[in-house]
Amino acid sequence: MSVQLPSEIAVSTLVKKQKLSAFVTSLVIILILSVYHEVTWSIISTWIRSDTYAHGFLILPFSVYMIWKQRDNLSLLKYQPSFGWLFVLGILGFGWLLATLASVLVVEQYALIAMIPVAVCTIMGHRLAWAIAFPLAYLFFAVPFGEALIPPLIDFTADFTVTALQMTGIPVYREGSFFSLSSGNWSVVEACSGLRYLIASVTLGTLYAYLTYRSLIKRILFIVLSIVVPIVANGMRAYLIVMTGHLSNMQLAVGVDHLVYGWVFFGLVMMLLFWIGSFWREDELENRTKNENQVANPQADNISLNSMWFAASLVGVTILIWPAYASYLNTTTTENNLIPEVGIIDPLGKWEVNQDLSFDWTPSYIGEPRKFLYHFKHADQSVSVHITYYRKQNQGAELINYGNVLVSDKYSGWRNIGNTKRHISLDSNALTINQSQLQSYTTNLLVWRWYWLGNKQTANPYFAKAILAMNKFLGNGDDGAEVIVTTSYNDHLEGAAVVLQDFLDDMLPVIVRGLQTAQLSNEE
Repeated sequence: MSVQLPSEIAVSTLVKKQKLSAFVTSLVIILILSVYHEVTWSIISTWIRSDTYAHGFLILPFSVYMIWKQRDNLSLLKYQPSFGWLFVLGILGFGWLLATLASVLVVEQYALIAMIPVAVCTIMGHRLAWAIAFPLAYLFFAVPFGEALIPPLIDFTADFTVTALQMTGIPVYREGSFFSLSSGNWSVVEACSGLRYLIASVTLGTLYAYLTYRSLIKRILFIVLSIVVPIVANGMRAYLIVMTGHLSNMQLAVGVDHLVYGWVFFGLVMMLLFWIGSFWREDELENRTKNENQVANPQADNISLNSMWFAASLVGVTILIWPAYASYLNTTTTENNLIPEVGIIDPLGKWEVNQDLSFDWTPSYIGEPRKFLYHFKHADQSVSVHITYYRKQNQGAELINYGNVLVSDKYSGWRNIGNTKRHISLDSNALTINQSQLQSYTTNLLVWRWYWLGNKQTANPYFAKAILAMNKFLGNGDDGAEVIVTTSYNDHLEGAAVVLQDFLDDMLPVIVRGLQTAQLSNEE
C-alpha cells in the first residue's frame, strides 16, 4: 500500500481543478456557439458548400492539437480568472449586435470567434490564454473571409497577365478585365482571381511558420511570403494559360485542363515555398525554464473554484444579453407591410418622360426589392433612373450585398469595362459616387450610383452599413435604396458626365422627396 506525500496530494488536487477549469471553459465555448447558433451554422454551411473554405473543418482540430501539445507547460501556469476581460466581451457583443442589424455576416462571424479567446481569458486567466495565444488566434481562419479581395485580385491578375504578354511581344487590347489577342478573347473572372490559392497558402503558411520557427521575425516574414507568393504565382499561372492557349491556337488550356493546370501549378509553388523555408527551420525543442508564471508551490497557487464558477456565470450572462436585445429590436419593428412607391416627375416640365428610350440592360439584385425605372429627355439629352428600394432587410435580401451587381451574366451581351470613384455635386453638397462604364455591341453607358438611407446619402458600402445599423438600433427602420442614373455616349465620356450632372442638379430634390415619401408611408 503506497502513501501519498502532502505535496503529491496538493499536486493531484491542483491537476483535478485545472481539468475542471478546462472542462467548464469548454462548456462555456459550446454555450457561445449554441447561443449564436445561426452565425455558427453560417460558418459551417459555407465550409460545406464552398471548396474555397472547406479547410475550415480542420481549423478547430489543428487548434486543439496545438493546445494539447503544450499540456505539460500549461499545467505549470497559474489559472486565475481575469474579470476585466468581461468589458472586452461586452464590446464584442455590441459589435455583433450592430453587425446583425446591418446584416454584415462576416463581422458577426469574426465577433463570434473573438468571443472564444476572450472567454478563455476571463475564466482561466490571461497568463494561460497568452501561452496558447496562437492556437486561439488560429481559430479566426475558420471564418470564410475573402470575397472583398476578389475585385483587387482580378485587377492585379489582369494587369500582370497583360503586362507579361506585352513584354513577350504579343499585341493585346484590353478593356477592364477583358483582353483580346489575335488568337482569341480572354477575361479574368472570379474563379481566376486566385482567392482559393491565397486562402490556402495563408492558412497553411501561418501554421507552418508557427510550428517551424521560434523567431517572431522569421514567422512574420514567412507569413508575408505566403501572402505575396500565391498572388504573384496566380498572375504567372494566368499568363502561362493564356500563352498556352495562344500558341496552341486555342486548343489547350481553355477547358477542364485550365483548372487542373492551375491546382498543379499552385501545388508546385507551395512545395517550393515550404522547401525553401525549411532551410531556416527552428523547430528544435526549447529549454523549459521556470518563471514567475510557473507554479513552484501548488498550495500557494491553488485555483479558486468559486471564482472560476462566478467568472463562467458572468460570461454566460454577458453573451446572452445581445441576442436577447436583437430579438427585442426585431419585435418592436413596425409590422406595416405597405409596399413602397417612389414617384418622380419634374414639376418644372424640363425633363419629360421618354417612353421611347429603352435598352436591354438592368442591374441585378438579390431578394425581392421594389424596382422603379424612369426614362427622361431634355433637348437631345436622355437619362434613365433606376431606383431599387429595400424594406425589412435581412441576410440574403439586403441593399448592400456582393450579389447586387451591374452585370451578373457574362452572356447578357453587356460588360463592365471600368469602375472608378467620382466627386460630384449633389443638392449643393459634395459627394463621392461610384462611376461605371458598361458596354454592349451597340451601346456605351455611363453609370453613376450611390445609396440613400433616410436623410443620408453615400456611395461607400461600409458607411452605408453603419448608417443602416444605427437606424435600426435607434428604431428608425431599415428602409434604403440604391439610386442609379445612366446615359449613353459614343466617344465623349465627359460629355455624358455633364449630362448626368445637369440632370441631378434639376431632379435630385425630386428623387429624394420621392424616397422620403415612401419611407414616411411605412411609419404612419
